[in-house]
Amino acid sequence: MEELKEVSISKTMSIIACTSMSILYVAILYSPTLILRLPSPSTLNSFMIRRFICAAVSSVVSIFLCAFLLIPISGFSSMFGLYGIRADHLWNAVFYPLSLTTLLYIGSFVAMLLSPKKPRKEDNVCGDLFWCLKNSIRGFLERMTSITSNVSAWRNYVVAPLTEEVVFRACMIPLLLCGGFKPYTIIFFSPVFFSLAHLNHFLELYFQQNYTFLNASMIVGLQLGYTFKVSYPFLSSFPLFI
Repeated sequence: MEELKEVSISKTMSIIACTSMSILYVAILYSPTLILRLPSPSTLNSFMIRRFICAAVSSVVSIFLCAFLLIPISGFSSMFGLYGIRADHLWNAVFYPLSLTTLLYIGSFVAMLLSPKKPRKEDNVCGDLFWCLKNSIRGFLERMTSITSNVSAWRNYVVAPLTEEVVFRACMIPLLLCGGFKPYTIIFFSPVFFSLAHLNHFLELYFQQNYTFLNASMIVGLQLGYTFKVSYPFLSSFPLFI
């Protein structure tokens, strides 16, 4: 992070770049239908897969945009360092922040594991510890299998966290640092860009699902609130993902 402070771009340029990434992250989701004129997906799986591809494209574009702006200043040799990829203490830099962020998504994961399942005859035969343990492990594996085959689970636990961390942290925070913003300013300023990418969620809740303005604001506000949390570990340890 100290190396990034030595290079600079204008604050205006860094804000424009981050705003463009935020808009692209959402706008590209609607491009297959509005721009490419592709027919609407007929199933949930095809709808999600299309969105996965769009999110991946926007992430790649953001990576190249960040590199285009910063590599001429910092040099090609530090390209991986721009995104927080570093060789020193890599295990700690990846494992601890990633584990911290996982806690944000663990609630729905645990709820799925603990949801009631259809009872079986052999589940009632639990006369000793071995059978209880065997049935518990089997039930856990079955639920894990159902989760891994669920396209919504892939969105919640893989695609959304990965692409959001790449775009809103790995790309934007280096741009803001090089734009001359102080670390603590970035911690409280970066959620503004995150809110731009989630404004459509507020509109859907308020207009389509008939949530009250207060309830819709609280739901979207919670999403913005934990962005303050994830910016701090990035600026402290500067790992790949948080």
